[in-house]
Amino acid sequence: MKSIISILTATILLSASISCAQESKYKNDDFKINKVQVTQKPDLGVTVWEISVDGTAGKTVPTKAGQLDGAPVLGYVFPTSLKPTDVGFNQTDGIVALALTSHPDFDDTPLWDENNDRIYNNDGVIWHPHWVILHKDERVAGGLSVKQFKKADKTVVLPPTNPGMPMYMDSPGYPITTKRNTIKVVVPNYRMNNQTNFNYDGVTAFMKVNTSNKNLPMLGVYEVFSVASGNLSLPYKVKK
Repeated sequence: MKSIISILTATILLSASISCAQESKYKNDDFKINKVQVTQKPDLGVTVWEISVDGTAGKTVPTKAGQLDGAPVLGYVFPTSLKPTDVGFNQTDGIVALALTSHPDFDDTPLWDENNDRIYNNDGVIWHPHWVILHKDERVAGGLSVKQFKKADKTVVLPPTNPGMPMYMDSPGYPITTKRNTIKVVVPNYRMNNQTNFNYDGVTAFMKVNTSNKNLPMLGVYEVFSVASGNLSLPYKVKK
């Protein structure tokens, strides 16, 4: 837990040192967090994760870039104290986070048809969840990226619902709803090793895909809009 907080604290300091010229065009009240909460529903065997903002949750989505390289990604993210093995990865260094994302240029949920049109590869813009492992990355302005691995690495374990990219990422297909100022996702307890006692935080961020520059991560955080705790210390506990 201490190592996670130290990584996150260093990231905040790094992000604060970046010039304002790095800011995206997406920073607005739709990403200004005023509340974050994870609630255990023991009668249903699920937890409900929610982020509330000053604006309208989920209203702002990325402008299409027209290609994968440089494709913008927006996210409502829950960094947690969960272990990678709790959500189906092998044990590895980094921060387990549940990211609710939108990106119109590509679809990374091949098993799920979020817009229910019977086409499975055209709904990346619709808000959908990913489990990811984040780690400190000074190459990008937001100070974090999704952890990558070499395709030949036999030690890597991914859940069977992963999208097939060489990153610690899963596309679990949990249902997401947006209503007024709140975005929510429902996670079955058994899909996270029945863990219901963990710490978390809330973050909103702008990310970007990279497929052309070997000196940059495949999916990096380029701007942090808002942090629920103010310092990414993961102070919140699951509400019973």
